[in-house]
Amino acid sequence: MANHHRSNSLPPSTHSFLSKLLLFLTILPLALATLAFVLQWRGGSVSDPTTATSRWAPRGSRREVFPGMETSSSLLPKYHHSSNCINLGRSSSPSFPYYRDWKFGFEDSLKPKICITTSTSAGLAQILPWMFYHKVIGVTTFYLFVEGHAASPNVSGVLESIPGVKVIYRTKELEEQQAKSRIWNETWLSSFFYKPCNYELFVKQSLNMENAIFTARDAGMDWIIHLDTDELIYPAGASEYSLRQLLRDLPSDVDLVVFPNYESSVERDDIKDPFGEVSMFKKNYDHLPKETYFGLYREATRGNPNYFLTYGNGKEAARVQDELRPNGAHRWHNYMKTPNEIKLDNAAVLHYTYAKFSDLTSRRDRCGCKPTQEDVKRCFMLEFDRAAFIIASTATEEELLH
Repeated sequence: MANHHRSNSLPPSTHSFLSKLLLFLTILPLALATLAFVLQWRGGSVSDPTTATSRWAPRGSRREVFPGMETSSSLLPKYHHSSNCINLGRSSSPSFPYYRDWKFGFEDSLKPKICITTSTSAGLAQILPWMFYHKVIGVTTFYLFVEGHAASPNVSGVLESIPGVKVIYRTKELEEQQAKSRIWNETWLSSFFYKPCNYELFVKQSLNMENAIFTARDAGMDWIIHLDTDELIYPAGASEYSLRQLLRDLPSDVDLVVFPNYESSVERDDIKDPFGEVSMFKKNYDHLPKETYFGLYREATRGNPNYFLTYGNGKEAARVQDELRPNGAHRWHNYMKTPNEIKLDNAAVLHYTYAKFSDLTSRRDRCGCKPTQEDVKRCFMLEFDRAAFIIASTATEEELLH
């Protein structure tokens, strides 16, 4: 009994040591877990898009929440923490994340330097993902000629705060300057003067493109592209998904590069975010075998007057050089020489036209023209735009949906 009692009794110092050891082993994993959480939180490269909008909100303005960016946890994008990748699969999460800091860290050394110019009245929900996408594929600078909603303080203040973005307002001074410009007196442009709606837009786009050429040249840009905010460059054919690499690999004597356009096809009537939800495009005939194009033409047009609902001649990138000039909203030219122009076999412009039901219903608010066959001809250049305006102005919403 005495021996057994001695074997089970330990000195007080040993008890104290064992207690401290158990406490240490309990606290250690909790401390390590806390440290890992802090490091991951501080070191993660992806910002929460639901809070990123506050970075761009001008002082004193209300915070604008973009579509798909509600603060409900069910709408937040799912991040793969191990690689800091973002799941861009089809989901209710935003199509493109909005970074707090758009300084990608390569603008100064990026070659070639590419700029995009556009004329827009859109809001942030349209412009921001459009710019972010093109920033990712290598565009360094944006020249935004804004009016309407895009020129409002809540929108323009955000745009002006983003590095690499120059906002140009449609002021009286700009109009007076453009009225003295070189292309103002050229017959190809003056034939579109004093006409409303699409014709007026065409004139503004052409004059803005001319302004952008001078700005791009002064900024040392190598290439300039005119795009609308419902269009995305698709740089297929490059070994990387990169517009920069696509243009960098071209021969030095190439002046102009044509990107044939692909047009979005209507798959559903409830599209809210075309960039993230539209997945089917009608290829340009330049990228199709002739037997496919002509053999399936009737099925492709579905009773519409043309193969595409809107334009079909693509968009063009131009090397910034002396005597460059716009040649309409889709092309460039040169006063002193015939440019060396090539057409790409794989790369294209993705045109998200009439992708949303609201694109159709909003037609009636864009012009003051009468919804008659004769009057729409002075407002719209394209047949489908004319038909869309008439039906949007005269039909019920149920008829429009059909």
